Amino acid sequence: MSVQPTQADLYATAEAALPGAGLGGYALPEDGRFIIREGRGGRLVSVDGREYVDYVCGAGATIIGHDHPAVIDAVRERAGKGLHFFGTLNDAAVELAEELVGAIPCAERIVFTTTGSEATSYALRIARAVTGKPKILKFEGAYHGNYDYAAFSLFPTAPANYPSARSEIGGVPEALADTMLVAPYNDLETVESILAETAGDIAAIIVEPVQRIIWPKPGFLQGLRDLADRHGVLLIFDEVVTGFRLGYAGAQGCFGVIPDLASYGKIVGGGGPLGCVAGRADLMDATDPGRKGRPDYAFINGTLHGNPIAAVAGMATLRVLKEPGFYDAFHARADRFRAALADVLAQHDVPAIVAGKASFWQFLFAGREPANQMDVLATDMPRSATLDRALLRNGVYVLPNVRRFFSAAHSDADLEMTLDALSVACGLIDGQGDEAG
Repeated sequence: MSVQPTQADLYATAEAALPGAGLGGYALPEDGRFIIREGRGGRLVSVDGREYVDYVCGAGATIIGHDHPAVIDAVRERAGKGLHFFGTLNDAAVELAEELVGAIPCAERIVFTTTGSEATSYALRIARAVTGKPKILKFEGAYHGNYDYAAFSLFPTAPANYPSARSEIGGVPEALADTMLVAPYNDLETVESILAETAGDIAAIIVEPVQRIIWPKPGFLQGLRDLADRHGVLLIFDEVVTGFRLGYAGAQGCFGVIPDLASYGKIVGGGGPLGCVAGRADLMDATDPGRKGRPDYAFINGTLHGNPIAAVAGMATLRVLKEPGFYDAFHARADRFRAALADVLAQHDVPAIVAGKASFWQFLFAGREPANQMDVLATDMPRSATLDRALLRNGVYVLPNVRRFFSAAHSDADLEMTLDALSVACGLIDGQGDEAG
């Protein structure tokens, strides 16, 4: 019988094989790191058997938990019919496409992608192809994925010289900066000023309807819709996170504003490798393979697009979300969780808020909800990171200073474990934001 590697063994391997012993842009602090063996409902189990309440939720993908029977059964049944196909439609992808077109308000057609990053990058390509214009207006601090065009004003530490964009990461060609413009979120006046001067070159405005943890001010999204129409540019919603999380119609249904294009990931694949771009038929038809060779053809292609395993996982997830009363119960429970967390902070005289609404939340040392990225940066982020690291050590999985989520699988027991961990964490920080002891 083979001996299973310990967590220490696996981390030694990871340190040798993976830069920073992490996956992509995240690596846990040494005093809180663990390696996941499995997910159960709203919890993770590490390879050494410790349980963590999971508020990362697969970056928001696992809205109904890690092992919902409907999703597991669908994947298990489908896996016996083949894991992957390419070049020709499969029945699972067609069924999911029909559901998405019916569910997404702006969708007359959709095209599949593998990830949310792909979806937003393809939405920009479609906008440029259809309009013939080179530039995109985004918002300061917004995350739209991992590709070069999205890498501007991604981690700002000071306000931009609007609308000039700059990248804070290496390897991004400086020439792309001329194609990306930036404005502060929730600031229609600056957006209008930028459009008045440069609309002739702008293909689209792209916006996260909820930018990380920042909620739109009343009228902001409708204002973007009105300005886009007035200046002849397209409006793109990045619904990779908000899609099917704010409601079955996503942010479009929640806020009553319909974009021209929208990008999706995470929940639409049930946590599997699948995303999509949705939009008006006249725009989406730019991706029709029959247009190859034309200057307005927006090439979209990927080996895993419409993967049948991800498609059935997504379809099974959407069926659960469509059950009567799902969202009312989900949001009410999230409100109760956030209120309970705020009570613990107040009991310990910790001057932080539980920022966010619906199933979004994050601790910020601030007196009010942020309206833009500069408001977030003005908070005591080292102190909130200290609080988050203490939570990690006490069995609550959050990424320090990163937005987190509630899932429908979080139980009363999960809440009690979280409240106990938060109480301990509050006792470990002093007035300077350093750990006491």
